[in-house]
Amino acid sequence: MFICPACNGFEILSFSCPECEGKMRDQGRLVDYLDEYSPYLDDEGLKLVDGLKHSTDEHTCLHVLYCSGCQTINEFTVQEENQ
Repeated sequence: MFICPACNGFEILSFSCPECEGKMRDQGRLVDYLDEYSPYLDDEGLKLVDGLKHSTDEHTCLHVLYCSGCQTINEFTVQEENQ
C-alpha cells in the first residue's frame, strides 16, 4: 500500500514562490478541488483524472501550492511511499 507523505502529515511542502519569493504553502491534492465529493472518493480512481499520465503506476500524488503574497498557484508532484 502506497501513501502520500504530504497528505498524511509526514512531510510539509513549503517552497519559495517563483514570482515574488514569498512562501508557497500546500493546499492539498489537486483532485480534491474537482468537486465537492472528491475528498471522499477512492484515491486510485481519482488518479485517473489528475492530469498525470502515470500517477497510478509511478505512485505519485499531485498537490496544489499557493502563494498568498501574489496569488500564484503551482502544482507539485509528491512521491508516495510504500507502507
